[in-house]
Amino acid sequence: MDALSFWLSGAVVGLIIGLTGVGGGSLMTPLLIFGFGIHPALAVGTDLLFAAFTKLGGTVAMMRRGWVPWPVVGALALGSLPAAGITLWLIRAWGPAHPGVQDLILQLLGLALLLTAGATLYKAWVGSARSHRPEAADAPLPPGALRPRHWSLPVLLGALIGVLVTLTSVGAGAIGVSALLFLYPRLPLSRVVAADIAYAVPLTLVAGLGHATLGNVDVPMLFWLLAGSLPGIWLGSRGVIHISERWSRSVLSLLLLWAGSKLILH
Repeated sequence: MDALSFWLSGAVVGLIIGLTGVGGGSLMTPLLIFGFGIHPALAVGTDLLFAAFTKLGGTVAMMRRGWVPWPVVGALALGSLPAAGITLWLIRAWGPAHPGVQDLILQLLGLALLLTAGATLYKAWVGSARSHRPEAADAPLPPGALRPRHWSLPVLLGALIGVLVTLTSVGAGAIGVSALLFLYPRLPLSRVVAADIAYAVPLTLVAGLGHATLGNVDVPMLFWLLAGSLPGIWLGSRGVIHISERWSRSVLSLLLLWAGSKLILH
């Protein structure tokens, strides 16, 4: 494959991430499968490490602002990391090249994209309103902000997303944010987004390295995707103030809806 094509793809996805905040998994994996004809398992494995490196930068930036609610991250990781390990073990036992595994990946990827489309709309029209509350910026957390509706729900959510992310590389973005908005009703949106990004780093890293041991990572392709995404994210994050968040996310959700439907009906 042409290295320039991968670089441009990384730049475009990075630009969209910077403009909308939607995770790269819901964009990069379908692009690799539809646009380049990459094997589904190889696309998922490569994109998982792509996500780990891109989300690491966001986590560091939010840590410096003191936005990362570590108790929330820990609860999510308690469910997601063991779930990712078990899922990788099952893939290895069944065989990553097995037609059943490939079909499962495509079907779940389509479902994840449909869920992400719905979650993106929810975040655009409901979550954006929540972000304008007075406590949503750098103010101290309100009482009970770190208390979920039930202690077990973040662990169960983490386990569900751990399986979904390991199989599809999608789920730790808009889906996770929307679920956390429900589980932690008093937690400001900035802290919800920070928690979602922070816990996704170890999850995507563990899942990506697990796929690498199965031969499902293309290192040169990963390099060029990352090389393009970094300037793309930088440009997008500076252009976000010039566009309507609600409408940009709405248009993106329609694209995800189309891609998810195409995968499920393939």
